[in-house]
Parts: sequence; C-alpha cells; structure tokens
Amino acid sequence: MIGKTLDHYEILEPIGAGGMGEVYRARDVRLDRIVAVKVLPPQFAEDPERRQRFEREARTISSLSHPGICTLYDLGESDGTHYLVMEYLEGGTLADRLKQGPLPVKEVMEHGAA
Repeated sequence: MIGKTLDHYEILEPIGAGGMGEVYRARDVRLDRIVAVKVLPPQFAEDPERRQRFEREARTISSLSHPGICTLYDLGESDGTHYLVMEYLEGGTLADRLKQGPLPVKEVMEHGAA
C-alpha cells in the first residue's frame, strides 16, 4: 500500500491494524493535511456483509463527537479498495499507554470527563 493513492489520499506508512483492516498514515493531496486511512482487507471487501459492517462503522464514528475519538472525514472506494479517512492524532494508543502500567486516578478522571 505504501506509495499507493486512493482517490486523493497518498498512503505514507502503516500505523496499526485492527479486526476490520489496516490503518495508514496518509496525506490528503487536495487539502495538504495528514490523515489516517483505514483500509478494508481485500478478502473482506469481497464479502457484502463485511462491507456493510465497515460502512456501519463509518456511520457510527461519524455520529460521535468527543475529543478522544477521531473525526471521520471520508468513506470511499478506489479500484476495489474500500477505505475510511479519519483525523490523524499523534501519540500512541490506549493499549500502548496501559502497557506502561495502570493510569493514575487523576488521569482517568481527566480523560473520562473530556
């Protein structure tokens, strides 16, 4: 995927993976900004039920507004590749942070109240 362009999103590097696909750091060449692009694996894209689940995920994300949740910018398909485009946030994941040990109560309260 590195170097590939999905519509106007240039894939730069992998940043993670989940149950419904791989996530890449990418550049929106129209708006000249860095974004996160989640790509549905080809074997899932062939399955109508999984494609629908991917699209439901997009609708769910787009209905949420919280500082701790990435904003969804776009949902698309380019040459058979289905993808979501989200806000790119610097830093690690919650899982990465929890590997360092339990969060202090004060930090939990700050994030929970955001």
